[in-house]
Amino acid sequence: MYMDYITTTDLRTKSTELVEALEAGQSVKLVHRSKIVGLVSPLYGQEVRPFNAEKFKQFLKGLKPSENLSDEERDNRYREAMEVKHGKSVS
Repeated sequence: MYMDYITTTDLRTKSTELVEALEAGQSVKLVHRSKIVGLVSPLYGQEVRPFNAEKFKQFLKGLKPSENLSDEERDNRYREAMEVKHGKSVS
């Protein structure tokens, strides 16, 4: 697919063609209101790193909460935070 230019409006609808052109090593001019405002060019020399599943598992373990709360405890903590932020309930 040869692509010489792309308009800012076409960025939403022709993104796959843009990616294909960049992967083929082509530079594409970016046009906005009949003026060339930029040049989209592929990155050269950027190495693709393989996915490391073990490292990702370690990252996910770090995202887990330090303690598991029951629904009742979570509700109590939420109510306390809302009372601090907004004051006591009227009812």
